[in-house]
Amino acid sequence: MAEIFAGNFGPFDASPVGRVHDFHWKADFWTDRTLTLVTSQYFTGWSVKAVSETSEWLSLIVPRTGAVDVALGRNTIEGTPGKLLLVNNHEAERFLVRGDPHLSDVLRLDWAVIVQTLSALFETPQTGSLALSPMLDLVSPAGQLIANLARSIIDGVRNDGPLLHSPIARSHLAQALADLVVRTVPHRLSHLLDKRPFLIAPVHVRRAIDFMRANIDQPITMAAVANAAGVSLRALETGFRAFREASPSGYLRNIRLRAAREDLLDPTNRQTVREICLKWGFFHTGRFSSVYRTRYGETPSDTKKRCVSL
Repeated sequence: MAEIFAGNFGPFDASPVGRVHDFHWKADFWTDRTLTLVTSQYFTGWSVKAVSETSEWLSLIVPRTGAVDVALGRNTIEGTPGKLLLVNNHEAERFLVRGDPHLSDVLRLDWAVIVQTLSALFETPQTGSLALSPMLDLVSPAGQLIANLARSIIDGVRNDGPLLHSPIARSHLAQALADLVVRTVPHRLSHLLDKRPFLIAPVHVRRAIDFMRANIDQPITMAAVANAAGVSLRALETGFRAFREASPSGYLRNIRLRAAREDLLDPTNRQTVREICLKWGFFHTGRFSSVYRTRYGETPSDTKKRCVSL
């Protein structure tokens, strides 16, 4: 089982509970690298944990019979029927699958999509643990919303479902799922959501943003932005810090990063990563790749490869 799963999803560490020859299982699985569905049945318990080479995922686990125990630091979370577990596989010390039999659906979302959603929402790169609340009750409003969307995705790909033939629809649903998780499940940044949307920015900040967007592919300076907004550099800096929670140069870099990402995600765009990098004013490819990965959780090359694979 471990060899089959690792061949499709990458390496991990697994071990049976009890004697190996008593271990029986069956599973159906599918993946497009962004979304992965595993519907499985186990007649013997087993445990699993990520290793450093394992891709980072948000696992949405819906037990139907049996249970899944997740060790998170000093706490162990018990997932049983009627509950929805949401776990970053790199933050869990171990998953223990138990029940005779155990039957569950596991929908996994590439963690890069969560990082992208956070970065777009807060307009600044997000790093470190999200400390996402690991369990939702399926009768709670958030539990119902997320479970219903997850079920739509699961039903859409299972048994040669219509989503298998619509990568654009899958991409939109994956983004919608990430957005729901970030907005409705408690995490360490939840308190910042109360500040959204930003207060209406003063006219000089709006003028500066309009000037940035109109000249996004030009080598503009902050002095030129301040001049276009009709204020001093200091006033420009103060305005952006207060109403956009970023420096003017940081804000410009972020909108350029988003423009570069749109090009990388465009399957019809034949430009190389370097050409896209230069197009949007990033003249050092290595530095661009580092900043891009910090913001979106993947390298520019990974984005382009993933888009082509879809």
